[in-house]
Amino acid sequence: MSYNPFSLQNKVIIVTGASSGIGAQCAIDCSKMGAKIVLVGRNQERLNGTLSLCEDSSKHTVLPLDLTNGAALKDSIKSVVETMGRISGVLNCAGMSSVTPLKLVNDELMDNFFSTNVYSAINLTKEVSRVGIFDKEKGCSVVFFSSIMGLCGEKGKTLYSATKGALIAAARSMACELAKNRIRVNVVSPGAIETPINANQPYMNDPDLRKHLEDKHLLGIGTCADISNACIYLLSDASKWVTGQNLIVDGGYTAK
Repeated sequence: MSYNPFSLQNKVIIVTGASSGIGAQCAIDCSKMGAKIVLVGRNQERLNGTLSLCEDSSKHTVLPLDLTNGAALKDSIKSVVETMGRISGVLNCAGMSSVTPLKLVNDELMDNFFSTNVYSAINLTKEVSRVGIFDKEKGCSVVFFSSIMGLCGEKGKTLYSATKGALIAAARSMACELAKNRIRVNVVSPGAIETPINANQPYMNDPDLRKHLEDKHLLGIGTCADISNACIYLLSDASKWVTGQNLIVDGGYTAK
């Protein structure tokens, strides 16, 4: 077999938000690159649907889990290591988004957004970085999912932007702290991606609104595979000298 630096052969990869959209595509595509996938999400039926699309589904496991439940998270990760082996990578795909005007923002909404988008991702990374959990010999790659909204402004995106900007900042410091353990920490920041969840939203299926959105991206609207390909790079040995970085995959949105 010829050398392939992008191979994920036998790497144990945790993918959160694997029940739909970008997370599901990441799980499927990483399986095609040889990884053993731990599919994490709240809905077991939908996780099983993703599992059925993964290559050699018997290699992978489904983990129905609410990532905001700290106690359950710790026990679940230990169990994963016992059955699958030490963790080689994490894709923190799980998250939430909305359009919420500032006048409607309240403490409950802020707590919900930060718990889902930030706290759960940081807590999972903390558990994976414990001795005996990650693959110390070959190293481990953690990827956070931010957004161009973590870099650019948009009406009604205060909460979403705040959480996504927090992940970019946190990843840099985690990269500094965890490098000694051969754990790399990076971020992917997608532009507008067409997913099954947003396909019926006005900004995607209304021709005029879609054209407006497409015009903001030099290369048009992206696909889930555009993001999974970027994640494969960050999980693979091809990026073994890359940490603390924010990989913007936005079809040229931020180039303007």
